[in-house]
Amino acid sequence: MTPGSGAAETLDLRGLKCPLPALKTKKRLAGLEPGALLVVLTSDPLAVIDIPHLCREDGHALVQQERAEGYDRFTIRRDVSRV
Repeated sequence: MTPGSGAAETLDLRGLKCPLPALKTKKRLAGLEPGALLVVLTSDPLAVIDIPHLCREDGHALVQQERAEGYDRFTIRRDVSRV
């Protein structure tokens, strides 16, 4: 099996306020296999700044960012170089 070939895991953080969405996303990414996909759902308006920043700082790929009704959805691929 190649890294990241499994189904994406969803982390529902709706209702949590800054800085919890970013902190919980960082912690969950650390526990995933390199290349794995994580879908993060959050209603915190600051997450549109915090989650992309987290990805840039830690080397993860922000595959997709979209606005749904009442929340934001981020699809992140864990950095394959981090073990």
